[in-house]
Amino acid sequence: MKRISFYLLFTLVSVMTFAQYAPAGDRIKTSWGENIDPSHVWEEYPRPIMERSRWMNLNGLWNYAIQPKGSTEPLRYEGEILVPFCIESSLSGVGKKPTEKDELWYSREFSIPTDWKNKHVLLNFGAVDWRADVWVNDIKVGSHTGGYAAFSLDITAALRTSGKQKLVVRVYDPTNTGTQPHGKQCKDPHGIWYTPVTGIWQTVWLEPVDATHIRSLRITPDIDTHRVTVALNTSACIQDATVEVKVLDGKQVIATARSLGAEPVEVAMPQDHKLWSPDSPHLYDLDITVSRDGKPVDQVKSYVGMRKISMQKDANGIMRMTLNNRPLFHMGPLDQGWWPDGLYTAPSYEALTFDIDKTKDFGFNMIRKHVKVESDLWYNYCDKHGIIVWQDMPNGKWNAAGWQNHNYFIGNEWTPSAETEAIYRHEWKEIMEQHYNNPCVCVWVPFNEGWGQFKTAEIAAWTKSMDPTRLVNPASGGNFFQTGDIIDLHNYPAPNMYLYDAQRVNVLGEYGGIGYVVKDHIWEKDRNWGYVKYNSPQEVTDEYVKYAEQLLTLAKRGFSAGVYTQTTDVEIEINGLMTYDRKVIKVDEARIREANRKLTEVLSR
Repeated sequence: MKRISFYLLFTLVSVMTFAQYAPAGDRIKTSWGENIDPSHVWEEYPRPIMERSRWMNLNGLWNYAIQPKGSTEPLRYEGEILVPFCIESSLSGVGKKPTEKDELWYSREFSIPTDWKNKHVLLNFGAVDWRADVWVNDIKVGSHTGGYAAFSLDITAALRTSGKQKLVVRVYDPTNTGTQPHGKQCKDPHGIWYTPVTGIWQTVWLEPVDATHIRSLRITPDIDTHRVTVALNTSACIQDATVEVKVLDGKQVIATARSLGAEPVEVAMPQDHKLWSPDSPHLYDLDITVSRDGKPVDQVKSYVGMRKISMQKDANGIMRMTLNNRPLFHMGPLDQGWWPDGLYTAPSYEALTFDIDKTKDFGFNMIRKHVKVESDLWYNYCDKHGIIVWQDMPNGKWNAAGWQNHNYFIGNEWTPSAETEAIYRHEWKEIMEQHYNNPCVCVWVPFNEGWGQFKTAEIAAWTKSMDPTRLVNPASGGNFFQTGDIIDLHNYPAPNMYLYDAQRVNVLGEYGGIGYVVKDHIWEKDRNWGYVKYNSPQEVTDEYVKYAEQLLTLAKRGFSAGVYTQTTDVEIEINGLMTYDRKVIKVDEARIREANRKLTEVLSR
């Protein structure tokens, strides 16, 4: 009887707690946001590129407080916040904007499962913007700077032997008043600059591991030599251990290889292995095991796509991007990944994947992920569904020494402070390392439109040295230097080729921006804008098709890619193919798809 009463009391308290949650504000929301359940938020396994069988999700309602910068942990918290939504968002349930003089505090309790006994426990954060300090049971366990990369802390030594464990996170984020990368965030949103994102904005979770465990993988396919190389970064020396990699096609093991200690594993693939491409995004599963004395120490699951991104001249001497040694025209939208209710964080996995599915429906084969980095699940979905990704570095609009995007610019560049440069390099390196294994990522973009562009040739070369397997687009629409693999022009609204480089790939990294206001589906009533404006889906579609036909002509003359602005409306920008709430498709899909089909096939005819 006592057990039943306790259960009923616990249930009643839980229901009362969740009943108090409600999205903040009165702006438009997606259908997923309108139906969000705070007791079941982002429950998908967050790291499919390196998956373990056991884990615990810490998403849900946490305590929060906004304190003056430099304060100690608050004695009392202000209320509850729904993690992983940033505090400024509607779905956080808070909707407040900390200033650069504030710090955001989080607190919650958790319990360690009994079957994790004698295991090390890792506390993982998908992303926290910007600087995070973490305590467990009042013991500081680590910190991290960078708003876009995942990080992990071994909290084992701070755990109590039983009972509740206390977790506290302190976050500082000066947004565009600081020197860190911040993408399109702005303390004063206007034009193309949007609401700030402060704090935890991706999944927080725990996993049990042995003292010796895999920290990360580096998986490199080589279609020319028919092999896959798997290198491990581990928590401790594994010179006395063996590493085994099994490659599976479905349930069938098609290749196996082993190595001793830290030596990378080289797996010989069958000569007739399947290739990854947008039309056929085949993925091979990987089972990776570290063993000592014949006993597994750590086991993870991963996958690999056999693909190669490179460039070569065609019969007319035009430098082209090639996928698997064949030319392919990349056609995709500028995708900023913003949500009216979650800001940086999609309301759900279904919402996140909806955008990718619609991108495929529109006939695109590529996405330029614009000055933002997504969760690992987003890249996993692109891997599985065959979307090429150009990944931007989310640099902010710091001072630049003159943006001259219609000329080669050999003058001065902005000179950042040593601190700013170090922050930039640290975070860009983390981003590249985290998404190195995703076959969908084919192009790295360190700078956009001269925003904080510095040491362009050096940064391009450094980026290439971090990852020689991909192309480097040194400055999309920025100040042009003869460096990197790509020269990337921006022109609004219509396509235009005003520069050409015979030694590099020539692309149109932004164009379009066709605006159309859909009543009752806008962020604000009076400040909406697009590069050009029309009044119906037919007019928008007609203009899109006209631009696509112009781009098709320019593709034959030298362009190898086009990026249309943009996937959805974002705040007061109303130039999306969909409304910001994703409730209205603003174009004739069939006509858009046919126009894009002609472009994606132009180099294969």
